[in-house]
Amino acid sequence: MTTPVDELAIEVLDLPAKDRAKILEMLISSFEPKSQAQQAWTKLALRRRNEVRDGQVAMLPGPEAVQRVRARIT
Repeated sequence: MTTPVDELAIEVLDLPAKDRAKILEMLISSFEPKSQAQQAWTKLALRRRNEVRDGQVAMLPGPEAVQRVRARIT
């Protein structure tokens, strides 16, 4: 016999990835304190996400990004 939590999990896992990600963000934030630092990081992350979505900045593959960082610090 399934529990209501199990039934909810089954429903959530059937959602599109975008909706599952939104639910995941909400769940994670429910465990984190609402500190000023957390709010600042969230604001920065959302701004950067929007810059990518709006085409203001382009994302790089991970290895290329690491190579650029290493070149700057050496």
